[in-house]
Amino acid sequence: MSDNTIEATNGAETALTSKDFSTDQDVRWCPGCGDYSILKQVQKVMPELGIPKKDIVFISGIGCSSRFPYYMETYGMHSIHGRATAVASGLKATRPELSVWIVSGDGDSLSIGGNHFIHLLRRNLDVNLLLFNNEIYGLTKGQYSPTSPKGTINKATPMGSIDNPFNPTSLALGASASFVSRSMDRDPKHLQAVLKRAYDYKGASFVEIYQNCNIFNDGIFFAFTEKSSKKNAAIFLEHGQPLVFGEDENKGIKLDGFKPVIVDLDKDSKDDLWIHDENDPIKANILSGFFGDPIEGHGLPRPFGVFYATDRPTYEDIMQEQIDLAIEKKGEGDLDSLLAGNATWDIG
Repeated sequence: MSDNTIEATNGAETALTSKDFSTDQDVRWCPGCGDYSILKQVQKVMPELGIPKKDIVFISGIGCSSRFPYYMETYGMHSIHGRATAVASGLKATRPELSVWIVSGDGDSLSIGGNHFIHLLRRNLDVNLLLFNNEIYGLTKGQYSPTSPKGTINKATPMGSIDNPFNPTSLALGASASFVSRSMDRDPKHLQAVLKRAYDYKGASFVEIYQNCNIFNDGIFFAFTEKSSKKNAAIFLEHGQPLVFGEDENKGIKLDGFKPVIVDLDKDSKDDLWIHDENDPIKANILSGFFGDPIEGHGLPRPFGVFYATDRPTYEDIMQEQIDLAIEKKGEGDLDSLLAGNATWDIG
């Protein structure tokens, strides 16, 4: 069977298309929601991965984003609040051959699911975690979420929220994630490219996706998505390439020690710029700190692309090695010794 085909009932092979990944379910998101674009990009990417539909699973938690499995013509599960990562971990550990995708929101993953989120990443199971970040609780009608900016005013915080928000990429890096990236709903080509990179990576791939909630938090990311501001507010990371941005690509970023500094390329040389290295964890952490207002405030542009990618063994591979070793040594074990362990002593 070729990479992007399915086997028809008569034994012939037919090329998969995005339509093969669309279900007959009515999509129940608000008109204009950014989730529509994300769904479309995922459906476009799936045929290019060369995986039989029977080997793909989408698992979600609770929230607007978590309706996703209903709209993907694959296996899937709409699980419980914050626990999609736990369900997916169990599935991947027992069925490592499957391509497992987790769909979650900023409230689902970073509030009630925060504990599961960090442990999934540190364990490094070979799954893909898509975090739809709209910086608000959409399904429950607009309360502030763990990523809402300080001062957010809504029904739950009429005088403005007083919590400092999570920075998801910084949190992921702090949890020892081995693949950390960011994209957005309104840049289809970039999102498709990041999704493919996430799939190709063997390990826990974290993809934060800026998603517009046009009902409860409309325009929160427009600085990064609109043509009028995007080139100055966003910077797109490419491995081995200098950090360049601006309306005419006339701005760059260089490091003064560990401090990022914006330079004018009409005056400064491009040769002095910071060269992006996906394998550098220190620079990845610096990039994740580009988190202020790029228009007002410190002015650093918000990064999009792959912040960090490093090779390390996956949880399920190490677990299987232990299982194989236990099978190999079958009959040699001593249950009494195992239960007693090394913490034994004699009482006089």
